[in-house]
Order: sequence, then C-alpha cells, then structure tokens
Amino acid sequence: MTTGEEHAALPIFADVDTGVDDAMALVYLLASPDANLVGLASTGGNVSVDQVCRNNLGLLELCGAGRIPVSRGADGPLATPMRTAEDTHGPAGLGYAELPTHDRELTPYDAAEAWVRAAHAHPGELIGLVTGPLTNLALAVRAEPSLPSLLRRLVIMGGSFDYRGNTTPVAEWNISVDPEAAAEVFAAWGRSTESNEIDPHQLPIVCGLNLTENIALTPAILNRLAGAAGSTTVAMSVLDSRGTRSSADNPLIRALEDAMRFYFEFHFDQGEGYLAHLHDPLAAAVALDPGLVQTRSATVDVELTGTLTRAMTIADWSRRWGREPNAHVGVDVDPAGFFDRFIDRVGPFARRLAHS
Repeated sequence: MTTGEEHAALPIFADVDTGVDDAMALVYLLASPDANLVGLASTGGNVSVDQVCRNNLGLLELCGAGRIPVSRGADGPLATPMRTAEDTHGPAGLGYAELPTHDRELTPYDAAEAWVRAAHAHPGELIGLVTGPLTNLALAVRAEPSLPSLLRRLVIMGGSFDYRGNTTPVAEWNISVDPEAAAEVFAAWGRSTESNEIDPHQLPIVCGLNLTENIALTPAILNRLAGAAGSTTVAMSVLDSRGTRSSADNPLIRALEDAMRFYFEFHFDQGEGYLAHLHDPLAAAVALDPGLVQTRSATVDVELTGTLTRAMTIADWSRRWGREPNAHVGVDVDPAGFFDRFIDRVGPFARRLAHS
C-alpha cells in the first residue's frame, strides 16, 4: 500500500547515530527519487558524536551526494553519561567498511539549530526522521516549542511495545541512551495548543523493536542487492573467516557488505543467527511512505525511575491515563515488500554510482 506521495521529492531531515543500519538507511534515502535529504544531524549513540560526524560526511562522499549540511549534535545525553555500542557496530561504527577521503565540513551551527532551521525552511512540509537517541530533537523542541506543528510528520526508530528490549529486558537501545530526551519528545507531541496545534498526521510514527526485528537481512538478500547493482561478489556465509572482506567490484556494494559482515557476526554471537535486523532502513522507508506499516494510535511515555524498567516505552492502548494519543505505534509490516523496495532502489543507485 502507498500513500500517493512517492512521486514527489519530499524534504527529509535525518537525525542519525551512524551505525551500520543508519548507514543503510541513509543510502536508501539517497537512492530514493522521492526523497530530498535537506540535512543531517549527528547524534552520539552507536559511536561517539564525532565519529558519527565522520561517518555521515564519508557516506555522503561515497554516495556522490551534493553538499548536504551535516551538523554536530550534543556531546552526550541530557542527564546521563554517554554510552556507545562499538561491540555491535565496530570501532568506527561501520563494521569493516572503509570510507573515502573528502574535503566536506560540518555546519557552523549545531544539530538542534539545524532541526529548527530545516523546519522553518520547509514549514508544514519537512519530514523528520530519527534513528538514534532523541537528544538533539529534544534540544530543538526546547529552542522552538512549535517544532511539532511545523513538521509534516516525524518517524522515530525507538522503543519496544509489548515486546522485549535489546539493551535491558524491557528497553531498546536508542531510548535507553537518553530516556529523558525521549520522554521530552513524546511529551512535546502530546501538547497541542493554539500556538502549536498538532494534527493527527503530525504525531510521530514509532518503529519499535516489535516492528523492526521483523526486517531480518540475510546473506541471500544481500546477494540479491549485489545482483541488482550488477556487481560481482561472493555470498557471505557463517563459515567464512571472521572479517572476510567483500569481493564486490562495486564500491558502494563493497562498503555495505563490509559493514554488514560485522553486523551479521554480532547477531550470530548473540544467538540470533547469521543475519541482521535493519531497524533504521525500515524507519527511513516509512518516512517516505507511512503506508508500509500498520499503526495503532496511543499515548506513549517513557519510564524514567523504575529500578528494573528505566527507559521502557509504554503505550497506553486502553486510555487509562486519560491523555490524548501522542504517537502512531507501528504494529505490523511486510518484510518481503520492504526488501523488494530496498533492492529496487539501492541496487540501481549503486550501479549508476559505479558508472558515473
């Protein structure tokens, strides 16, 4: 199902903590003719904020992108020390991938200001996408309380609803890095006033683990991507030596395979199989076409004080809190349909890059 929006170039502002799956999400957006990536905010999470900045700039160079503004985010969460996940994404955040050299630079303004600038430059049209901790967005809303009503929509990869966590038994990584920021963001979209009137379509679409862990990339699917790019490669196997580098002759496919190899190995070590969950690419696809997922409206809040449940996301499905819904929670998705769309966009994009 589509929304009819896919033929127009939609302005997208992405806040990322790049990260293997964030990188795949950015490549998807750059490969999509219906996306106009107008800015990137770098958030510490999977790796430090400075490494995220380097990854974002390098990915733009790898993908032959124009001078898309990249802004540095906050040094750490609102109220707690910074935590990163190099064990999941590799020392530099992109597994075994290597990025090209370049002369790209960061904006002179920070990520919170970048959010506000982009929203004012595209009032009522900008689509916000967050695939990392919500620190920068919380700071942006503090600076511009009307931000929720300025966006066309917001898509958040975060949380876990009626499902397990991946950081604690109940908490998802992005929310757990900065739960205070997440709580502020959900609260901001729950405050509709005369000066900040939030329509139902402007409530955030939340892609939690209950949704994104259905998007399981396998070596066979990744090999399909190489084929769509016209690239030579050898399908990955759990029997390969650790860190085996890609043999793809397409530079973008080679980088994605080298990044995903590390991600496959991590998931295998966690007992989940030789696969990888593409949390962030699904959120990127939903940002362009919300019809890719089924949602339920609910009031969402974040536990901040629970001894065992800190950073847990709670959806009040039964309206027991007596508060209006502040989010559309993703509850179902067609993984095969998503992967078809991903390959149909990224494959030809990689092919064009190799011949440009």
